[in-house]
Amino acid sequence: MRDLIRANAVLSFYVLAFAISWGGVLAIVGGPQGFPADAGQLQRLLPAVVLAMVAGPSLASIFMTVYVSRAAGLRTLLSRILTWRVGAIWYVAALFIAPLTVVAVLLALALVSPHFLPTIFGAEDKAAILLPGLAAGLVAGLFEEIGWTGFAIPRLRSQLGFVASGLIVGGLWALWHSAVALWGSGTASGQLAPVMLLSQIAFYAGVLPPYRLLMLWIHDRTGSLLLAVLMHGSLTASTTFVFAPPVSEAERLAYHIALACAFWILAAIVAARRGRVGPN
Repeated sequence: MRDLIRANAVLSFYVLAFAISWGGVLAIVGGPQGFPADAGQLQRLLPAVVLAMVAGPSLASIFMTVYVSRAAGLRTLLSRILTWRVGAIWYVAALFIAPLTVVAVLLALALVSPHFLPTIFGAEDKAAILLPGLAAGLVAGLFEEIGWTGFAIPRLRSQLGFVASGLIVGGLWALWHSAVALWGSGTASGQLAPVMLLSQIAFYAGVLPPYRLLMLWIHDRTGSLLLAVLMHGSLTASTTFVFAPPVSEAERLAYHIALACAFWILAAIVAARRGRVGPN
């Protein structure tokens, strides 16, 4: 059994991560009948649902690392988290690709409607928006990237090229979010809101795969799991908190489609540039 799991380590990791995350969400919300949430359930259960979700990739990574590589694997994982001596340009890229892209897209859309201007632009207490966003981003980045970049990426990159590895991890990253996306796509009374669900799908399926390619580009160049954590946190903070615009669900859907297009353009540029310097 150990040999079988070792031979299929990435698949085993993803099965375990999804089982922990989705199983935890189902247990918290009371099974399939808890989908989607009404306003009261969303407010009451959201913290527990988020914790269950982020526990999946982190716990699965730690378990699989110990199971496959023993203590040496944990030491390697820790050393990658602590890899911080990289060029300053990579910190700039990891921290600012997401917010600059988000702001650029929103400012372009604001030419059509002022609703797309981020709430923080007109907020009197900007710290009340910024600080929780940064904290949530770091938590999500750390607990998720221990799994996605900590376990899956190195093993896939030893067998596959840049684009294939990025799209596999990015696609599964998007799919992993589908449980909480469906749970959170309800009206105040708990009825499914189709436009809200489409908006969530547009974000997760449209933004996360190309953004993962950008994350993989930086990880390939630095080997730093820390930068992956920061880059993940930057996206979460920028899109969910700091620059989230006060728009209707239909407008949010348009925003997510435009944001996806922007990130695919950036990812295509990076992939094309890599293709000129080597096959991987």
